[in-house]
Amino acid sequence: MFPLGGLLLTVAGLTLTGSVIGLVVLAPVFLLFSPVLVPAALLMALAVAGFLASGAFGLTGLSSLGYTLKQAMGVVQRAPEQIDYGKRRMAEAAGQMGQKTKDVGQAVQSRAEEAKRT
Repeated sequence: MFPLGGLLLTVAGLTLTGSVIGLVVLAPVFLLFSPVLVPAALLMALAVAGFLASGAFGLTGLSSLGYTLKQAMGVVQRAPEQIDYGKRRMAEAAGQMGQKTKDVGQAVQSRAEEAKRT
């Protein structure tokens, strides 16, 4: 384990040394091209943000469409039950109105008979 640890420590040291040398060499280049690199980096960041937002909006639209379709299919499946319920309610209402009309007719007839007697 000791030789492997020593080897890995040497490789880490070489990587750090190479990174520092690269930074020292490339720092003036970055400083020289920073008026171009900074706007380019901002443009790339905004483009990536735009693509991500577009994907999020598309996913939201698809899920909304799926929800609407699911609700519409549920309404279509429940429609026969609702129609039968409406028919029953109309039949009940018609029966109640018929009974009420019959009661009012009998009341009018009984008042007419009372009026004839007096």
